[in-house]
Amino acid sequence: MYNVPSYKEDNVDELLSFINHYPLAFITGLDEKGNFVGTHIPLIVEQREGELYLIGHMMKKTDHYDALSKNSKILVVFNGPNGYVSASWGTNKSKGSTWNYMTVHVNGRISFFEGDQLINLMRDFTLLHENGDASSPTIYDNLSESYKQRLMPHISGFEIKVEKIEGVFKLSQGVDEETFSNIIRKLEEKKGLDGLLGEEMKKRKEKIFS
Repeated sequence: MYNVPSYKEDNVDELLSFINHYPLAFITGLDEKGNFVGTHIPLIVEQREGELYLIGHMMKKTDHYDALSKNSKILVVFNGPNGYVSASWGTNKSKGSTWNYMTVHVNGRISFFEGDQLINLMRDFTLLHENGDASSPTIYDNLSESYKQRLMPHISGFEIKVEKIEGVFKLSQGVDEETFSNIIRKLEEKKGLDGLLGEEMKKRKEKIFS
């Protein structure tokens, strides 16, 4: 990762909050021939007995499932909002522009499971993303048995035991406060991902300039 101390986020609670807020992960590893495989999967983070785990599910009979079943060592990347930051927005305009971003990298080992453990995962996963609405027709328990019988044999649950977790939140640390505020304003004017990036910077402004 970009090893600049002022950009590194070492607070584990902050990193886990980030994962919960931006749960779609890029998971990558190597197959038996050394070829990279990758996929995007939303994950749930769990803490058990002092250890961190990332939990999810994926389709079987895919290149990434086959590869990760045989080589458990993987890298998981969570990305948040990002955007171009023009030097023209700052008090010092005679320098290069930059790109702000937020990312968390996790190294770990993946293992797969099925049966009751997979069913419990699907219950938790669907209820979580339906905001706890047990009446939603799309949570696991409210799906038809025929649908579940067709779907479940084709997916596998997995958990990743976290061995290393690192975060880089590159948010214009090091500029003066006037420039920082102006960057936030410019990003929010652009809206979209830029607007979200501005919101993340605004949340951290007090800490950065304390």
